[in-house]
Amino acid sequence: MIRKLPFLACALALATAGGAQARGEADPGVTSTTITIGGTVPLSGIAAAYASVGRGAEAYFKYVNARGGVNGRRIVYKILDDAYNPANTVQQTRELVQQERVFAVFNSLGTEHNLAIRQLLNTLKVPQIFPATGATTFGSDYGRYPWTTAGFQPTYTSEGRIYGRAIGQMKRRARVAVLYQNDDYGKEILNGIRQGLRFAGRGGRVVAAESYGISDPDVSSAVAKLRRSNADIFVIAATPRPAIQAFIAANKLAWKARIIVNAVASASNTMKIVAASTGKRAEGAVSIVFLKDPNDPKWRNDRAIRLYRTIMRRHGTGDANDVYNVYAMASAYTFVEALRKAGRNPTRASFMRAVTNLNIRNNPFLLPGMRIRTSARDRFPLDQARLQRWSNGRWISYGPLLSPR
Repeated sequence: MIRKLPFLACALALATAGGAQARGEADPGVTSTTITIGGTVPLSGIAAAYASVGRGAEAYFKYVNARGGVNGRRIVYKILDDAYNPANTVQQTRELVQQERVFAVFNSLGTEHNLAIRQLLNTLKVPQIFPATGATTFGSDYGRYPWTTAGFQPTYTSEGRIYGRAIGQMKRRARVAVLYQNDDYGKEILNGIRQGLRFAGRGGRVVAAESYGISDPDVSSAVAKLRRSNADIFVIAATPRPAIQAFIAANKLAWKARIIVNAVASASNTMKIVAASTGKRAEGAVSIVFLKDPNDPKWRNDRAIRLYRTIMRRHGTGDANDVYNVYAMASAYTFVEALRKAGRNPTRASFMRAVTNLNIRNNPFLLPGMRIRTSARDRFPLDQARLQRWSNGRWISYGPLLSPR
């Protein structure tokens, strides 16, 4: 449970912003040549595998700036390292808003982390755009939080529903065990799985569920408890480090259950660590995909992936085979399109109107056929994905685009 943190001091510090607008001055973060935005990402600590979520977006903005920016302004993107600690997220978001005077907070990572700053940003009318989380609340609670949009991915409920239905196709009356992170993120996926199993109508059910804490050093004991359920399907709803541990633990226990791993731990570089640690145990694992994976040979000659690799070579700092860089660029691409729509002299209000009125058919980093649509009452940019199966060292997608909502 996130405790309410004080934000009135920050609100008072920025009370002059409304007066500046009344005098016709630019909103915070906007000059004649730049627009400054910012966000928090774990560049270190237990979730440092997600550093590319920030670095990939940074590389894309540098690419845009090299081509003239947006309506003549360069995007200045400030990333602060919160080490996946919500308390740090709050402190650093205050820094971004009060000291850096950012125009918008973009791409901050983590469910609990974005929950901890949402009230603050909405009180100050600072756009909270495409938080890197699939929690449904960021899109559904727009009435209370009008300056917030959903994350740039299918919701965790939607993802869980897809897995529940897929399990129904795999086996009638399947017994399902779920390892999940003990927070809103993990609980939402678990609930979505249960919904999907009911929708499938094949008699499958969750027979065991065990949670782990973000700071837990290992999840082996939780996996051992789940093993005793004799489940046919083992769903891992975890971030990369505990997901790898879960695969290893299942392998040591000789648990032959079919494994489903959620999208936030399914990057090919993570799965290759799993394969190196467990041999064939990763074979046949299932997840979802909504991005063009740079490791998939089918995209080798794709124009967008060629562009992606060029951007990474010229402006990036990380592993070009890390699909989270592609995620970051897909989100940044959409942010740029919304900023263009906001006008030559954007305000926070005009930007929010633009970002909640999107109709993009050609985001090059998404799977073919995917469309980004938002409205004032639909803050979810994405609601489609495909299933994929791990085979011989890579993911192979299969089936049609699914839209569980």
